Amino acid sequence: MEFIIISGLSGAGKSRAASIMEDMGFFCVDNLPAPLIPKFAELGMGGNGEYDRVALVTDVRGGTNFDGLFQALDGLKAMKCGYRIVFMEASDPVIIRRYKETRRNHPLAEECGSLEEAIALERNMLAPLKERADWVIDTSNLSTRALRGELLRMFSKNAAERSMEVRVMSFGFKHGIPAEADLVFDVRFLPNPYYVAELRPLTGLDAGVRDYALSSPQSQEFLKKLTDFVTYLLPRYLEEGKAALVIAVGCTGGHHRSVAVAHALAETIRGLNYPVTESHRDMGRT
Repeated sequence: MEFIIISGLSGAGKSRAASIMEDMGFFCVDNLPAPLIPKFAELGMGGNGEYDRVALVTDVRGGTNFDGLFQALDGLKAMKCGYRIVFMEASDPVIIRRYKETRRNHPLAEECGSLEEAIALERNMLAPLKERADWVIDTSNLSTRALRGELLRMFSKNAAERSMEVRVMSFGFKHGIPAEADLVFDVRFLPNPYYVAELRPLTGLDAGVRDYALSSPQSQEFLKKLTDFVTYLLPRYLEEGKAALVIAVGCTGGHHRSVAVAHALAETIRGLNYPVTESHRDMGRT
């Protein structure tokens, strides 16, 4: 079992790191009480693989005494459960700016007279944990994209984890635009197989429908421009740290043109070595 402890200064980006690791397949728990850490590890070690990769966030919200955490970590060693610690920090000016932007209170605000004092106290409290950390990440100048890249470098098991999942789906506008779509393309201008009697009962996955909808010069030009556009966008989204992208292609009913275009687009993206799933939301609806 891969067991990661994420800790560090408040405002340094621990929750953001946990979200990224969740996208990588880790089961993440925020602010789990220290005495429960060995219990959780025991559950994972005795499970059926659903907790093979775990990331727990712990910090000063769990109390000002870290002896309990160190005892829990010693308990993990006694159980022969290996763990690694990621400690996250940032400069005082950056943390102060982040708190001003979010307008949230520092966890130690009630014990200190100012935000600066709270940060200094937290640094002192967390110093022993930082000394035990396997990695220290300073997020002062790290974008989300850069943080994702750093965590992928540290924990990714394969190339797929370092990539971005792409979902290509077809739909019918008369049934509504998919709420989860990041990009929506309207192909209702393409030749419509619905008006050809022998093609009407078929779908865009059938060769006759695909040929009718996609063989015209207009359709071929559109497909080229669409694939060029998407091919340009995919690495841009990946560079920005996006873990999943949903591309929706719509026609009137979601049976013919959108299905054919979505299938062709999915095949193109698959050829670019991105993990791709293809679905046709309204293909079976009337």
